[in-house]
Amino acid sequence: MTVNSIGLSLKKITPFQLFICFSKIGLSGFGGVLPWARRGLVEKDKLLSSEEFSAILGVCQIMPGPNVINVAVCVGSRFGGARGSLAAVGGLTLGPIFIVILLAVLYEHFSYLEYVKGALKGIAAVGVGLIAGTGLKMLKDEFCYPPMLIVIALTIVAGAYFNLALGWVVLIVAPAAFYFARKKVRKQ
Repeated sequence: MTVNSIGLSLKKITPFQLFICFSKIGLSGFGGVLPWARRGLVEKDKLLSSEEFSAILGVCQIMPGPNVINVAVCVGSRFGGARGSLAAVGGLTLGPIFIVILLAVLYEHFSYLEYVKGALKGIAAVGVGLIAGTGLKMLKDEFCYPPMLIVIALTIVAGAYFNLALGWVVLIVAPAAFYFARKKVRKQ
């Protein structure tokens, strides 16, 4: 284990290990694997702390592209540089690509069946539940530092009540988030 310039310990992980880790994540979900990414990276493999995952996800959400791909690039880069990023993204996407192609062929032949329509509705409900569960876990982590609840409330009000675009929400809420995060780090 090595320590980086800001004092975080970094495990030595090969690109192949990153590929396997992100393959498990990619093959765990249907329609969204962000909840599985958190579970795999924070709870199972313990590559990141909950705070580190939240920080990486926060940055990845304002970058263009799918959030989970951005997370794979960031985590892969952190542990294995450019090769790690390629391995993480490859692991995350290759298995699902093959499965989606297979499902597309099957759907083309069986989409008229009521069982297929019902199964797809059930899968959508599971996806919503997984995203809500991950949100609640992340919210539970922030209850340890109540000022961050102000940031959460500002974000909800700006996005849901005022229907502001993501860029405006970030511009409005980021100063408060940086301020409270800095205070939290200083306390630790």
